[in-house]
Amino acid sequence: MTVDLPLRSPMMHSPSTKDVKALRFIEEMTRNVDFVQKKVIREILSRNSETEYLKRFGLKGFTDRKTFKTKVPVVTYDDLKPEIQRIANGDRSMILSSHPITEFLTSSGTSAGERKLMPTIDEDMDRRQLLYSLLMPVMNLYVPGLDKGKALYFLFVKTESKTPGGLPARPVLTSYYKSEQFKRRPYDPYNVYTSPNEAILCPDSSQSMYTQMLCGLLMRHEVLRLGAVFASGLLRAIGFLQTNWKELANDISTGTLSSRISDPAIKESMSKILTKPDQELADFITSVCGQENNWEGIITKIWPNTKYLDVIVTGAMAQYIPMLEYYSGGLPMACTMYASSESYFGINLKPMCKPSEVSYTIMPNMAYFEFLPHEVPTGKSELVELADVEVGKEYELVITTYAGLNRYRVGDILQVTGFYNSAPQFKFVRRKNVLLSIESDKTDEADLQKAVENASVLLGEQGTRVIEYTSYAETKTIPGHYVIYWELLVKDQTNPPNDEVMARCCLEMEESFNSVYRQSRVADKSIGPLEIRVVKNGTFEELMDYAISRGASINQYKVPRCVSFTPIMELLDSRVVSKHFSPALPHWSPERRR
Repeated sequence: MTVDLPLRSPMMHSPSTKDVKALRFIEEMTRNVDFVQKKVIREILSRNSETEYLKRFGLKGFTDRKTFKTKVPVVTYDDLKPEIQRIANGDRSMILSSHPITEFLTSSGTSAGERKLMPTIDEDMDRRQLLYSLLMPVMNLYVPGLDKGKALYFLFVKTESKTPGGLPARPVLTSYYKSEQFKRRPYDPYNVYTSPNEAILCPDSSQSMYTQMLCGLLMRHEVLRLGAVFASGLLRAIGFLQTNWKELANDISTGTLSSRISDPAIKESMSKILTKPDQELADFITSVCGQENNWEGIITKIWPNTKYLDVIVTGAMAQYIPMLEYYSGGLPMACTMYASSESYFGINLKPMCKPSEVSYTIMPNMAYFEFLPHEVPTGKSELVELADVEVGKEYELVITTYAGLNRYRVGDILQVTGFYNSAPQFKFVRRKNVLLSIESDKTDEADLQKAVENASVLLGEQGTRVIEYTSYAETKTIPGHYVIYWELLVKDQTNPPNDEVMARCCLEMEESFNSVYRQSRVADKSIGPLEIRVVKNGTFEELMDYAISRGASINQYKVPRCVSFTPIMELLDSRVVSKHFSPALPHWSPERRR
């Protein structure tokens, strides 16, 4: 069936009757962005007009954007903490929302050091489900035949906690996977997973991972796409396979489930999947995985019908692209949606584009969106409407949600790359204020990542890769200096990078930083030589395990690019195998600026 939709091009495949409805919805939303946004803010203000928070600012029943923006301030999480804490403690009055707050969605807890509690109402699940329902109709335009196989997605839940008032507090994906919408989802040939629900819902991440990998191996010829939430999660799964392939092969060879699996629900579900020995498959896994120094393209070797990887590789996740390319043999990487604990935002209408070209189209029905021009002093710049942002400019995202966040600064910095109909498309640039600083210098996440990328090129001649990194500003020394922790993948263990090479890496990182940093090093001498500390392999796995033990979600976990928490510092320093310092000053002159 054909349909006249601008989303289509001659290179795309014709959508099915079912997909046409979703694609028309996208067209409707993106053609009428400002109209939809007016409707959304009117609905939010009408239903929440009697809340304590909005009454505080004297809206007096007005539901127009001008009055709202004049009277209600832009806020951060710290501004809302007292109200959120009251709700968490059991206050059921209409504080933020006229609808009951049914749970809190937690942030990952790795960017700012603590888990934030985001209020949620029942109908928010329907909004999230709506956005999910748009993903496959778009993907089907680019990749045919996804209904002829299965998806091997490594999905996990975390054991949820309760607030003092008894409300669940859990990551957004745990909430979704535990919802009836997910557990009782109708059969859809385009969304069939290799992993049974019992494995996904198991709170023991080790048992869950083992089972999901085992199912993926058993159904290896049926797998058409591999994925995890973040690129780091998929690499963690590959690392798990490297460590446990012998035990997995034994299960397949004997037709029996490993004794490490004790979860009754998993054992019951696997009794219907692992039904008989398969020596041929076990021998194949042994022959492929047994080549310890040749895991290049391992994904397509084991899962030969894989068409793409479904992972987030934007922002800080971009540093994992080389490793994913190595393990996948260069498979496309699809970033399909943009979402957070605060709200779901939008989708990628060109999911098979290069990672560097990923842009998300904001769906205007999800929340009310405003945009604070980046690097313009607050108070000197008006917030911009969704329909009025300008191509090429960077903005900080500000949202107002049905659940009661009003003019809330999410902390994401986005750059406008273009428009689809009247809907702007955004590139995720970085999280705000994730940076290193000794004095006047300010190095953010994007600057740090670029410096690591530039320095790691020097390791390429020996086949060595930086597989993980983090940093901190060492201010106990005088002057202070940047410390970068690297975990390396060394191809030739008999010939690891020597001190001279590592020292050059230190200097190359300094050359990559901005002129303020280099001036501080050269002229002001307020920053000391950059230091790289190489840690043992597996250190960053330990770091994640530690974070999870403290309440982080395995789905949402991201390695913090800057650390300061003492136990984390102690863990990293206890795993250091070598230290290296920049041997010279970086280049700087008053005329050289960037």
